[in-house]
Amino acid sequence: MDHPTAKDIVLNAWKTFSTRDAGQIASLFTPDAEWIAPARNATAVALAHADHMIGPDQIARFIASEMHRLFTEIDISFRAIHADGDTVIIEERMRATLPEGRPYDNDYCFIFVVAGGRIKQVREYMDTRKGWQMVFGEAAE
Repeated sequence: MDHPTAKDIVLNAWKTFSTRDAGQIASLFTPDAEWIAPARNATAVALAHADHMIGPDQIARFIASEMHRLFTEIDISFRAIHADGDTVIIEERMRATLPEGRPYDNDYCFIFVVAGGRIKQVREYMDTRKGWQMVFGEAAE
C-alpha cells in the first residue's frame, strides 16, 4: 500500500496485535499515542493496570503480554467497521477464557484516530458492568 487509508492502518493494526510482538505493535502508534478505556474497568482493576495508557511502549506491552495474564483463548469478531477521514470505529465481540476456566464474552466499541500513518488515539468502550460481573463474579460491586 503506497498510501494506506486510516481504515487500512487500523485493520493492519488488529492483525499485528495478534502477533503479540511488542516492537511491531509499538511501531503502529505515534510517540504521544493514548489508549483511553473506562475508568476502573474490570480488566484494569484485575491486572492493577492503568485504564489510560500513554505512549506506544506502554500500549504495546499491554496488548502483547499483560492482557494475556487475564484472558486466554481470545476470539475477536468484528461486527462493524466505520471510517470517516482519520477516524475509524470498530464494533467487536471479544470472547475469551478467564482464570479458572470461566468464560468472558463482551461487546466493545473502539474509536481510532490516525495521524501521519500511525494510531494517535484509541477510545475504548464496553459494557463495564457485564465485564465486571464476568471477571469478579455476580456479587461484585
